[in-house]
Amino acid sequence: MGRYSSLVGKRVEAHYRTADIHLSAVGTLVSDSGKSIFLEDRFSLGGREKTMRVEIPYQFVIHVSETHAEPSRPTPIPALASKKKS
Repeated sequence: MGRYSSLVGKRVEAHYRTADIHLSAVGTLVSDSGKSIFLEDRFSLGGREKTMRVEIPYQFVIHVSETHAEPSRPTPIPALASKKKS
């Protein structure tokens, strides 16, 4: 049983380090193998659905906490042609 197994399936924010840099990632905790945690996030890019998965080994994890913040979605911009009135 992994350290973060109680958070599997929940939206989390993970703070971790790589060398001397501290980073953070937000996503759904999809797995805890006992050696690494896996975060997944889904988004649209160019009208296509994409999935990004990040593996963070335990030795690099600083802090993991549940978050209820929804991912920010870009606001569609209406086409210029629809704004013109002839």
